[in-house]
Amino acid sequence: MIASINKLVVVLLLITTFTSCNQGPTLQTYFVDNELKPGFATFDVPTSVVDVEHISMTDEQKKAYNSVDKLNVLTFMKEDTEAEEYTVELEKVKTILENPKYEELIRGGNTTDGKFVVKFLGDIESIDELIIFGNANNKGFMIARVLGDGMNAKQLMTLGAVLENANFDDANFKGLTDFFK
Repeated sequence: MIASINKLVVVLLLITTFTSCNQGPTLQTYFVDNELKPGFATFDVPTSVVDVEHISMTDEQKKAYNSVDKLNVLTFMKEDTEAEEYTVELEKVKTILENPKYEELIRGGNTTDGKFVVKFLGDIESIDELIIFGNANNKGFMIARVLGDGMNAKQLMTLGAVLENANFDDANFKGLTDFFK
């Protein structure tokens, strides 16, 4: 009897393990799987790289800035690959972002120049991960994962003005600035 209970427990654990691991692809696994492949470039940017010491911020902006830990970026440059490979990779990302766990915040762009979408994981008042995905038809695509604790969408939107006045170490943003040139 105990042997059959033990077998049942082992079978249940195996079923749980296999079903919990098969949640489909995520952006995190996509980043890991592709970061070293040709055509891709990745970089992580901690918030400490952004010098906001001499910028006047509201309490809401300070709270938003302090809720962000880092920016994790993956780019895929169209010029470095075959057109078919670009299309395949673009569709992979779009498929991942179609998962209902990624809630849409905003989208824009056009079919001529490219499109972007901002999505998030978590609750609008306490975002776990903010995702910015954009593709420029003549350049490639970029996925930025903004990671932090207790990020709030409304507060994060106030950071635009702060970032315009912040000092950046350009070497840390070379991959991102190259994408937008």
